[in-house]
Amino acid sequence: MLKFYKSVNNTIVQTDTLEPGCWVSAVAPTETEISALEENLGIDRDFIRSALDEEESSRIESEEGQTLIILDYPVAEKADEDEAISYNTMPMGIILTETNVVTVCLKDNIIVEDFAQGVVKGVQTQFKTRFIFYMLLRIAGKYLQYLKQIDKLSSYVEAQLRVSMKNKELLQLLSLQKSLVYFSTSLKSTETVLEKIHRGRVIKLYEEDEDLLEDVLVEVKQGIEMSSIYSHIISGTTEAFAGIISNNLNIVMKVLTVITIVMSVPNMVFGFYGMNVADLPVPTTWFALLISAVLAASVAIIITRNKFFK
Repeated sequence: MLKFYKSVNNTIVQTDTLEPGCWVSAVAPTETEISALEENLGIDRDFIRSALDEEESSRIESEEGQTLIILDYPVAEKADEDEAISYNTMPMGIILTETNVVTVCLKDNIIVEDFAQGVVKGVQTQFKTRFIFYMLLRIAGKYLQYLKQIDKLSSYVEAQLRVSMKNKELLQLLSLQKSLVYFSTSLKSTETVLEKIHRGRVIKLYEEDEDLLEDVLVEVKQGIEMSSIYSHIISGTTEAFAGIISNNLNIVMKVLTVITIVMSVPNMVFGFYGMNVADLPVPTTWFALLISAVLAASVAIIITRNKFFK
């Protein structure tokens, strides 16, 4: 789907036609729409297809007056009401032409929606470079927002683990750790792309653009540091609680072992008195019960006082 937006009185509004200085949003474009972009704006078809590849890595390249920037943006999804929120990343392409900025996404995303709905204020689509940097700043801000959510969620799961010690909470921590790996990898790739842009060799930078780009770099570096710290915390927490669960299992096994040994003593006594053997001492029911109870209690005391079972 192709949508066209332009700034009117510091507000982004949707238009029906393609105009110079407007922003073109292409979400899961069809072959017809890709051909239209190629024909009307002269965009290389390979640029568009690269942005639609889920496995495409972050990069920047320039060719024949066009610049392609591919970056990953964070995604928070909830497959089911009973399932916890999962975090991932998806690629988004930003194509800078002589007259327009084109964003290409495989699916609807919150970054494009925020700009289309006017959530981000003071954005001018005709200032193409600055508009791109505002979009990059919004992406970096989403990373920080989701990282804070992951931190709060991990603290909640840790509190639940202290009470329940179930596998569900451990699996949730593993899922959060995997999300942090995705975030860290994407942010590091984003930092590399931003460093190339900051050199000014690919995109011409103005003074105000450089300040905005530096703000983006600061937030990206902060996101890398946060994801690294949270990843180490969750990794340590997961290992600690996994060890606690294993230790609790050992305690249960020790208790069951003691019970098994103690219960085997009466079986041995009853086995002797159940055989047709002559000259057994006091061959009466009450004596067998008494000796069984005494022996079982003695064995239980000896075992529980053993250091191995403490």
